[in-house]
Amino acid sequence: MNDRPILSATSDSATFKQYYYLKSELTEFCRNCGLQTTGSKKDLTERIAKYLDTGKIMTTKYSRKAASMQIITLDTEIERDIVCSEKHRAFFKAQIGDKFSFIVPFQKWLKSNAGKTYRDAVAAYREISKNKKNETTVIDSQFEYNTYIRDFFNDNKEKNLKDAVECWNYKKGLPGRNRYEKSDLAALYKNK
Repeated sequence: MNDRPILSATSDSATFKQYYYLKSELTEFCRNCGLQTTGSKKDLTERIAKYLDTGKIMTTKYSRKAASMQIITLDTEIERDIVCSEKHRAFFKAQIGDKFSFIVPFQKWLKSNAGKTYRDAVAAYREISKNKKNETTVIDSQFEYNTYIRDFFNDNKEKNLKDAVECWNYKKGLPGRNRYEKSDLAALYKNK
């Protein structure tokens, strides 16, 4: 009916890109074909598509710079290419409280505000947290499941998570985009 093709070295990239695969499935494919297994789901998808098109193994070098500073204070400047490390988490928890977490808008703020101080960062976090309650969060494109579930519940407030997951499992077996559509509710009635 809507069986998703098994990903193999003989798959073509156009078909591969039409279906949803878990990151673990992509990693396993890469491992089995001798491809690099590191990076985001988007990185793995691009690497696999190139391999399926050309047979060539694409590699990417990842480097994480060790933070050069030893102690973070409120007056310390935010470094370029900041990595949200445990040292940073401990600092922000001490300043903001145990409920602190590296929410995506704050991570983006940190990465785009090198040279400002950590005092500015603490103030920005509080402002972002306050505004977050009144805004719909933009979910990055690689988090298709999260986007689907949010959109499902925006349209079906009376449904439960089991219903949402059942529709998601149906949707990811279909070619094309994995955005929620009202027609996905057919998955809830197909076995009844």
